[in-house]
Amino acid sequence: MSSDLSVILPRVLIVSRRTVRKNKFVDFVGEYHLDLIVSYGAVPVIVPRVSGVHTLLNSFEPIHGVLLCEGEDIDPCWYEQEHDDGTGTLLSQEELEEIRRVHASDTAIDKEKDSIELSLAKLCLERNIPFMGICRGSQLLNVSCGGTLYQDIARELSKKLPRGHSPVMHINYDYYDGHRHALKVVENTPLHGWFKDSLEEREMEIWVNSYHHQGVKRLAQRFVPMAFANDGLVEGFYDPDAYNPEEGKFIMGLQFHPERMRKPDSDEFDYPGCPFAYKEFVKAVIAYQKKLNSLTSVPKPLKLNKEMENKRKIIVRSFSLAKSLYTMGRGNCSSKESELVEVGAEFLESNTALSLQQENRLKQMGATVRNGGSYVERVKMNEGREKMAREVMGKMSVEQLSELLSFYHTMEQICSQVLDKMLHDLVN
Repeated sequence: MSSDLSVILPRVLIVSRRTVRKNKFVDFVGEYHLDLIVSYGAVPVIVPRVSGVHTLLNSFEPIHGVLLCEGEDIDPCWYEQEHDDGTGTLLSQEELEEIRRVHASDTAIDKEKDSIELSLAKLCLERNIPFMGICRGSQLLNVSCGGTLYQDIARELSKKLPRGHSPVMHINYDYYDGHRHALKVVENTPLHGWFKDSLEEREMEIWVNSYHHQGVKRLAQRFVPMAFANDGLVEGFYDPDAYNPEEGKFIMGLQFHPERMRKPDSDEFDYPGCPFAYKEFVKAVIAYQKKLNSLTSVPKPLKLNKEMENKRKIIVRSFSLAKSLYTMGRGNCSSKESELVEVGAEFLESNTALSLQQENRLKQMGATVRNGGSYVERVKMNEGREKMAREVMGKMSVEQLSELLSFYHTMEQICSQVLDKMLHDLVN
């Protein structure tokens, strides 16, 4: 079998994260992401974090979906640095240095990963390719749409909390994977639909894992919140105008990791709704692939009714007569022109509808029609040939002459339309 699963199944691009092992760089992607993508019917394609890859993303086409997940802090140069608004939220140089010390593993900026992922996010937004951002991926999605981030939640958000409100611990290095905090889910959002069976009517809360010291500060205008931490931090959002998995639409960011919300020493999820983000995302990816394929599929051949078939036969006979005229004067024609004539005759004699290959033949036939002027000049220069042509035409009925003239007008229109389509495809 010549085809394989990577061709048949939709492709989801995931950018790897870089680490050091045995004094060498190693790229990796968390297994839970890959397992869920595969289990729901898509193929994960890992984009390596290698210098220059952001300029080669067209080599990963076709792209049916993008999943961006965990990683280091996003370089602050990518989002607007807001000035102190009077609340004392602007961090001092000493505070920034302390943040780098406390969160050393996250504050090592990776500019290349930023460039790759921002390029992919913008590509998805331009083409409406399904996109899901987890943790850092959600922050990057917000930044790519003009939103901003807290450079450190503990230092910035805590200064803005109303009196009496306790700050939320968003990262706990001593109890890393087991750490949880409450999340209030917004009604009538996708997140609410996934977890509704686990929510208490009054509380509307679930307990999620948390591994981040940065987060959404100003949510980009196009997004709607789906969940908040108790300190007001947005931890889930989506674009309602770009969310319909059945139609291939999915643009969403989740600050927590639903794929890792599992009971200790078990693969059982904390809530049944945990894998739904991946399930709905892949559903959108599959629908997007089908939509993309329908735009590039070859149309089925048209069937002509009896009347149209009779007209086609008349045109074929008329064209054959024109071919004979060329053939008789072949000595005055270039080999290329003769070849064009034969290709055109083949097309009319063997086909009733257009395919992609036939469009190429039409292009060649168009050259024959456009060269009609030079053909007339050659006829005039050869009296014997002109006489023969007039004799042949003189024997044709008015209907045949009319059909021949109509044929050339029709071919001119078709060739013009085909060429316009080709130019449009080249431009786009």
